Amino acid sequence: MILKHCVCVLAVLWLPATVHAKPAKAQATLQIRAVLFDPAHTAGDLFYPDKNGDMVKLNFRPQDLTPPLFTLPSKGFLVLFDKANVDPKDPRASLAASVKLPSGIQQAIVVVVPEPAGSSPAYRMELIDDSAKAFPKGESRVLSRVAMETTLEAGEHKLTLPPGGITRVPPVKKVDEFNMAQTDFSYQQSGSSVAFSQRQLQFLDACRRIFIIHATPGSLQPTVTTIADIAP
Repeated sequence: MILKHCVCVLAVLWLPATVHAKPAKAQATLQIRAVLFDPAHTAGDLFYPDKNGDMVKLNFRPQDLTPPLFTLPSKGFLVLFDKANVDPKDPRASLAASVKLPSGIQQAIVVVVPEPAGSSPAYRMELIDDSAKAFPKGESRVLSRVAMETTLEAGEHKLTLPPGGITRVPPVKKVDEFNMAQTDFSYQQSGSSVAFSQRQLQFLDACRRIFIIHATPGSLQPTVTTIADIAP
């Protein structure tokens, strides 16, 4: 919590340069594709600074990635705001989310998730390197948003999924003649494995997936939401 607070404070200190000054030509932009993961609100009013430093609305797609967008990071941070007109005297009042960018990243998938009610900032961002080298075609990623350790079994793979982490899933090769494989998510309870998602999925070299494990209010088990990224 202390680290997260420091990151947000540092980002706010650097915001005025992004919001009000046009960028130098040498300053690198970041290509992003974003998805809003908020089961209660499928469309959020969030804004990002484009490559010219102007505020542009992020037009989310329900359970899908946006087209490639270009944003101007602020001193190594990706930032989002809750309005287009940011008060230069109090930019933190409009800050919706901030995240430190890994060194050398040039394109990223951004999963925007809401923080608990009353939090400031109101959202957090999970980053996945979107380059072909870091996230090759045919692979998947699992983002776990539950407090318990879970397990994924897909084809020949059985993977432990740490709570709050992002796990790489290699290409699934153990498939039937239709490229289908059983895909099961489970957790341990009283020494037994309890499946909370079981389905047949088609695994193709041209398709990448992001599985998001989460809990909905009132539910007794986690739920899995799938974001598919199919190459043209």
